[in-house]
Amino acid sequence: MSSSTHFPDSDNFQRQSDEFAAWLSSRPGVNVNNKIRIADLRGYAAGRGVVAQADIPEGEELFTIPRDLVLSTHNSKLKSLLSNDLEEFGPWLSLMLVMIYEYLQGDSSTWAPYFRVLPQNFDTLMFWSAEELAELQGSAVVDKIGKEGAEQSILKSIVPVVRANPALFPSVGGLGSFEGDAGAQVLLNLAHTMGSLIMAYAFDVEKPENEDERDGEDGYLTDEEEEQSSKGMVPLADMLNADADRNNARLFQEEESLIMKAIKPIQAGEEIFNDYGEIPRADLLRRYGYVTDNYAHYDVIELSLDALCSSAGLSDADIENQPKLQLLENLELLDDGYAIPSPSQGDNITDVLPEELALLLKTLTLTPEQLADRQRKQNPPKPSFSQEEGRILFNAILLSQQRYGTTIEQDRELLAQVSQLESSGPLEGSARRRKMAIQVRLGEKEIFETVKVMINNHFANATAKRTADDDGDDSRRTKAQRT
Repeated sequence: MSSSTHFPDSDNFQRQSDEFAAWLSSRPGVNVNNKIRIADLRGYAAGRGVVAQADIPEGEELFTIPRDLVLSTHNSKLKSLLSNDLEEFGPWLSLMLVMIYEYLQGDSSTWAPYFRVLPQNFDTLMFWSAEELAELQGSAVVDKIGKEGAEQSILKSIVPVVRANPALFPSVGGLGSFEGDAGAQVLLNLAHTMGSLIMAYAFDVEKPENEDERDGEDGYLTDEEEEQSSKGMVPLADMLNADADRNNARLFQEEESLIMKAIKPIQAGEEIFNDYGEIPRADLLRRYGYVTDNYAHYDVIELSLDALCSSAGLSDADIENQPKLQLLENLELLDDGYAIPSPSQGDNITDVLPEELALLLKTLTLTPEQLADRQRKQNPPKPSFSQEEGRILFNAILLSQQRYGTTIEQDRELLAQVSQLESSGPLEGSARRRKMAIQVRLGEKEIFETVKVMINNHFANATAKRTADDDGDDSRRTKAQRT
């Protein structure tokens, strides 16, 4: 996880790591296997990591963190000091507020040594400039950043609480208070830092039976995260970098503690990796601030409802004006956008189309009579993939490709140039961000091209099959006639 961050000089870096390790060892209930150590991996653009010092068999415990050491709303003193009920803020904003409180306590906070090894600067998209974001060109991930929504939530929920409790939230940066525009900006920056730490490092540590629904407008939520329960920062567990191919450890939750275990044998000298799951590189960049090629097979392309409707000849995607969309909306089968995963070798176009997209394509091809029948029965049509559905999909892809400002060939050349610069040392700042943007947009463009080829091949094969069937019928009829 640490590859998205910037760190202090080597002496400070190592001292902070040592202080953190000493703090862990002093806490009741913490157990760290002496076969592992915190390592300086900045030379590999990976920040801190955890490395095996001796061979570790599968199933061996790597470390144990008691639940009361998890940085969470449940464990912080803030819950008993505020007149507000932290639960009212929801899992994300409540943890954000708690982390701001604990951070501002400085050395008085239980988690002070932990904060010192957490990053303060990020390459996540929330922190990119407009010029840097422009390098992502037409990628749908730009619309998922949600910075404006995040700041609205912070200004509405976090800032008033901080200002109303100056004794609990001492000001920083030479400010007399958090009042005024300058104070609000400092709080926004601090809240963005905490929100990014939560997004990149927090674990889901509780599963309430009745989780309140949230609108997901704070900029730090994804659709899946909206259904998750309370989150907490788990010291040391978040120091493991992630790797889709080399994942060799997993966090297990028990009643009194959280335990990281080896899920396969780990050899001495090997780094210990967690895994983020099957997420595309665009979301890897958005949430964690880095890109790695071994997540490329999780990449997706996204087609907007607007592009699909335009390709079907509809004037707009306004549900109220489009009966076909109304039908799917009433059945809760309509989305704003549709993701197509990176195809595997041997896949047919019908293998990679999500069911919801196939259903929309079919609905967009219904005749007025067919639509009236579906409306009367209030059920959707059976998906199929005829020439008409294929035409709509193909044209929607063409429209989506127009959002990109460079071609695949240009991106490959640009990536080669940037990689050549990287050969002399790790890229920093905007250069690093530019390379990651090129990797993301190039991966998406390659999937678009692959899907277009799959559509053409699907109908070419169908035509060839019909021709062969017709030739077979003619041959059989000729033989019958001779007989």
